[in-house]
Amino acid sequence: QVKLVESGGGLVQPGGTLKLSCAASGLNLNDYAMVWFRQAPGKEREGLSCISISGARTQYAASVEGRFTISRDNAKNTVYLQMNSLKPEDTAVYYCAADLAVADICVMSSVVPGERYWGQGTQVTVSS
Repeated sequence: QVKLVESGGGLVQPGGTLKLSCAASGLNLNDYAMVWFRQAPGKEREGLSCISISGARTQYAASVEGRFTISRDNAKNTVYLQMNSLKPEDTAVYYCAADLAVADICVMSSVVPGERYWGQGTQVTVSS
């Protein structure tokens, strides 16, 4: 059974930092590109960042580029999202997703034609 479990969310003040983790089980992360999304109440789900199988290719949404960093440790079957300089508008539920990859690329689209697994999400609240 495939399972993705996000952790590391919480309450942080504006300007603060958090590091999210996404631990995968039931699959070999070496075969999956990984994507981080978020969804705030009343808003569309937003693709934030993705990383290819090897980690050589990454993408970031304009809203987080320069502040967030995605990384992966395939040996630990875990992907991370380092979030710096957090803003109140970063408040949302953050999700990770695993995309079965056919090449060393990644996409941040909400919908993909191939196999994708989702985590259950972790809440991030940025407030003073």
